[in-house]
Amino acid sequence: MKTAMSIKEISSKLKTVSEPEDSFLKECQEDGRKGVTDLVSKWQRAYEKELQVKNNFMKMTEFERELRKQGFSVLAGIDEVGRGPLAGPVVTSAVILPESFYLPGLNDSKKIPESKRELFYETILKEAVSIGVGIVHSEEIDEINIYQATKKAMIAAVNNLSELPDHLLIDAMELEVPIPQLSLIKGDARSISISAASIIAKVTRDRMMKGYGEAYPEYGFEKHMGYGTKQHLEALDNHGLTPWHRRSFAPVKEIAARTND
Repeated sequence: MKTAMSIKEISSKLKTVSEPEDSFLKECQEDGRKGVTDLVSKWQRAYEKELQVKNNFMKMTEFERELRKQGFSVLAGIDEVGRGPLAGPVVTSAVILPESFYLPGLNDSKKIPESKRELFYETILKEAVSIGVGIVHSEEIDEINIYQATKKAMIAAVNNLSELPDHLLIDAMELEVPIPQLSLIKGDARSISISAASIIAKVTRDRMMKGYGEAYPEYGFEKHMGYGTKQHLEALDNHGLTPWHRRSFAPVKEIAARTND
């Protein structure tokens, strides 16, 4: 290195380096000090991780890019959250993203930590062309079954968009709507549009469940989001049902019959 720099100074400057061909990085690679060698290795690991995240994002745009090549331009990703819980609504979202949208790290909402999910939610709200949300509550889920309730909520989400999409990308469902569509198994990990919809749907539902948790603190809805955890099942046995419980779901159905609730 032409000018002797301290390890601390090198560490600080390396944080501004973004490309492996950077001249300063090359100087560091020639520095024989172990501390500098460790810093270079750390930079390379971070760079490779960032590159992988970028590549994953680009892979998740493949369906959108192919549809645009076919002439479609207003693409809506659709996903749901809450098919399996014993309590609370099923929530769906339809999201239309601009072609230039870039949010590395976007993935299935369940795989993203809550703090980052909240940040992604705000970014999607800010940058999306349009967002629609559909909600079907537990009483109607009991009436028409969860599969039909999910489809109804998805169609509502599409209808709540401010712009009519010319193609849909849907996570593992098909909808009876006059719009071309592509159903993708595990679509929330394969399409940025579906992944964005999963973020909106999950944050929306989680916030609702936290509200129910405030109204019924003994059930802990804010922790398990209505799923059948040990805490939730014990609360059902001790306190009975709330208005948000799905009476057609086991074991809620059996508890309701036993307590005449």
